[in-house]
Amino acid sequence: MAQGGGLTDTERAAREQIRLQAVVRFEGGETNRAVAAALRVGERSVERWRRTWRERGEAGVLSQGSPGRSRLSETQIARLEREWERGPLVHG
Repeated sequence: MAQGGGLTDTERAAREQIRLQAVVRFEGGETNRAVAAALRVGERSVERWRRTWRERGEAGVLSQGSPGRSRLSETQIARLEREWERGPLVHG
């Protein structure tokens, strides 16, 4: 893995290839269990990929990359948590 916990471009491309292989198997009518076993991945991942594939097609299962770090400061996060605790009625 790349430093900082993110994926390198090579690792991301490898995962993308696995997802594309899953799409080919979905189109071939294979079950989630069969796809997971063939690709040596978890069945839950395959279920998620299939759902995304049905909703958004092949492009939906391609890697979107890391969401990155939060842009909020620790102070801003603390304030946000306090506001959440106050509840939705306070905020209209």
